[in-house]
Amino acid sequence: MTDIAFHVHVPEKLAYSCRLLRKMHLSGAAVAVTAEPDVLAELDALLWNFSTTEFIPHCLATASPETVAVTPIVLASHLVHLPGRTVLLNLGQSIPEEFEKFERLIEVVSQTPEDLQAGRGRWKEYAGRGHDLKRHDLASWSAEVVGTQ
Repeated sequence: MTDIAFHVHVPEKLAYSCRLLRKMHLSGAAVAVTAEPDVLAELDALLWNFSTTEFIPHCLATASPETVAVTPIVLASHLVHLPGRTVLLNLGQSIPEEFEKFERLIEVVSQTPEDLQAGRGRWKEYAGRGHDLKRHDLASWSAEVVGTQ
């Protein structure tokens, strides 16, 4: 069964996702990222400019099959033809199709009311399907960090 973790109350969803993708890439994970096409386009641009000293290798799922096969991070609005991916990062508003094919699913949920509401709906759906869910609340982490300064 797919391990599912929610990262909630994320202040800057795409910037956070870039850091998360960098960490996953450095760990050797093969990652698919799914969201609406406009979100993926913005993430693509951010990944190209995320750091001046390192590159986070990624491509769109619409690239050639040869490119997709050798690229560690693939951005896809539809999860088709992505063999070998073990981690799925969902930045979208709905449950990704065929998420069960992945070992891990990470849901990133921002602080906006709309995103929180959609995230709650996905949480309930996954729980209803019998998944054991993990929650990483960045709001409580931020409060702890601020409180120690």
